[in-house]
Amino acid sequence: MNSQIKIALIDDEQLILEGVKMLLSNEKNISVCLTSNNGPDFIEKLGNLSEDDFPNIALVDVQMQPMNGFELVEVLKEKYPELKIIILSSHYKTSILGYMVKLGVSAFLPKNSDRKTFIDAITMVYKNGVFFTAEDHQMLFTYMNSSAKKKSLFEMEDELSEREKDVVKLICQEYTNNEIGEKLFISPRTVESHRQRILEKIGAKNTVGIVIYAVVNNIYSLDKI
Repeated sequence: MNSQIKIALIDDEQLILEGVKMLLSNEKNISVCLTSNNGPDFIEKLGNLSEDDFPNIALVDVQMQPMNGFELVEVLKEKYPELKIIILSSHYKTSILGYMVKLGVSAFLPKNSDRKTFIDAITMVYKNGVFFTAEDHQMLFTYMNSSAKKKSLFEMEDELSEREKDVVKLICQEYTNNEIGEKLFISPRTVESHRQRILEKIGAKNTVGIVIYAVVNNIYSLDKI
């Protein structure tokens, strides 16, 4: 894995863009490869990037025009499902956190977060695909107390089998299909079949959704990372 973390910034406030870019310029292993003031412009710029220049993580503001952060995330998850997304917002509410989790966002940070939390979030999202603060954990568990909300977050038709849970745990540890196959004594093709079935069962769109599902349902603990 490339040690240089490439970041894209999307915010309609120029001062925020410049401030975050300046903050990140002090980090040796983080570089800003793309900035934009709105969603449509960002999508266009992203489409023109080469694979080598493509960002690992997009930092997205929620309140933007003409396309807000929620709409932008939906487009990005459809076109670039492996692009990790961190939401930066002044609005930090349980309902919004739950909605963003369902979309497969890797982290949700208030704009008043301290520098250490900000850098930790970027590093952890790059390394593990997801970052939750202690407050996020509490908010998620509060959100999940309602069975109706739990169903809306992960629309489960069938429970995961024990073998599927084994696959989920190894996915959370960033193992490839080949490595998972070796550990479970099954073929990579069978692992891929399990992965697709898991995504279908939990209603997730990518690996981030699997990780979040595993954490929320106590299948895997981020403390193990």
